[in-house]
Amino acid sequence: MNNLKNKIEEFIRVDHAGERGAVKIYEGQLLALNTLVKDESLKKTIEEMKIHEKEHCDFFENEIKKRKIEPTKLLPLWDLLGVGLGFGSTLLGKKAAMLCTASVEEVIDDHYQSQINQLGSEEKDLKKKIIKFREDELHHKDIAYEKGATKKGFYSIMDKIIKTGSKIAINISEKI
Repeated sequence: MNNLKNKIEEFIRVDHAGERGAVKIYEGQLLALNTLVKDESLKKTIEEMKIHEKEHCDFFENEIKKRKIEPTKLLPLWDLLGVGLGFGSTLLGKKAAMLCTASVEEVIDDHYQSQINQLGSEEKDLKKKIIKFREDELHHKDIAYEKGATKKGFYSIMDKIIKTGSKIAINISEKI
């Protein structure tokens, strides 16, 4: 039973960090869009996706408090890196900004699916939320591709860097 409790704590800790990271990425993108890059259509798309991420983050924030789980000690670093990734990807243009979303969401899709597969009936409410959040993330990925995300040329390297960074952040946030 203790092993299951530890696993649930890891799930909630890493999901909290990930959803907060997604909010920070969108904040970084919006910072670029409100200062240096003018693209009202992209700004509207990102603002809409950020609303979902905030809802996800708030849910895990409440779970952390309710279950007395220690959040990852690296939240300040993840916040900084998230804003930087969002800002930097948007400076590179709309395709790069949308690829940032698509790449992160593809990692999260696998991550959430793995958690869904491991969660049993004793955590059916948590499982239901993660299923819903995964559907939201897949929708964001689809929007990103509709709005120009691509993995051609330079973007394939960017995709690999973002995915590798996301996987490393997941692995670290589960434990620390």
